[in-house]
Amino acid sequence: MTQPLRSIPLLCALVALPSVTFAQQRPLLTEDPETIGADRMLVEAGFDYARDARFTVSGLEGHLVRMPTIGLSVGAGSAAEFQIDGALYQRLTITNRFPAPLSSVVQATGDSTYSIDDIVIGAKVRLVSEGTTRPSFGMRFATKLPNASNESGLGLDTTDFVSAVMVAKTVQSVRVVGNIGLGIFPDPIRGDRQNDMLVYGLSFARAITNDAEVVGEVNGRLDTRNGDPFPGTESRSTARFGARYTVAGWRGDVGLLVGLTSVDPSFGITAGFTYVFDSFFKAP
Repeated sequence: MTQPLRSIPLLCALVALPSVTFAQQRPLLTEDPETIGADRMLVEAGFDYARDARFTVSGLEGHLVRMPTIGLSVGAGSAAEFQIDGALYQRLTITNRFPAPLSSVVQATGDSTYSIDDIVIGAKVRLVSEGTTRPSFGMRFATKLPNASNESGLGLDTTDFVSAVMVAKTVQSVRVVGNIGLGIFPDPIRGDRQNDMLVYGLSFARAITNDAEVVGEVNGRLDTRNGDPFPGTESRSTARFGARYTVAGWRGDVGLLVGLTSVDPSFGITAGFTYVFDSFFKAP
């Protein structure tokens, strides 16, 4: 979850889960079409660290910490859920400054800058349940709000929108999940144009025991414009590898990420937990 908008000519996301109630993806970014279920709530929290994070609009580069990252999902019936994701605090230790379109508006003059993170609000619907030979299918829609300011150098002050098709299938001890869709990313320099990008991901999850699994994915977005993309809408892609361990309603996770493009972090780490429980807002 958002990690904020959670947006590709590939299928996105491999996620093997011990039960439907754990249909969320930490430490991965891709979305499983299975929902958490009626009258259920899911809370996840953790932290992210990314080395050599690059902000091409503000001209900043450095090591980024986001904590706590928080996600909340609420089941809306057996086949739908609402989601809110984001981080309360993010801080960049600046190691390099370079010329960029909005570098003049950055108010950080020292060796660090900080801000709240952008919040992502989304919903997903399972359209087809998984069968013996048939994968499950679903749709997800999400909007990233402009909470992080461009004066901090960490925000774009734009509102993004992503829609994607989700597909998933479990084969023995391996679950494969895929998303592919469209992302609409406004130009942060001019408000009258946008970049329509392909968003994608491909992941796997392999159960080692009843409680433990290893996971991995490739997730990103692809610029489809003729010519250079608008600043802040470049193609991005990361590979993630990690592990999860489940105890009752709790699941802990840890992951490593590696950037696959020149504007992605060189590497990073993430860790956190997920908890599922009965909703406070049960239907009568």
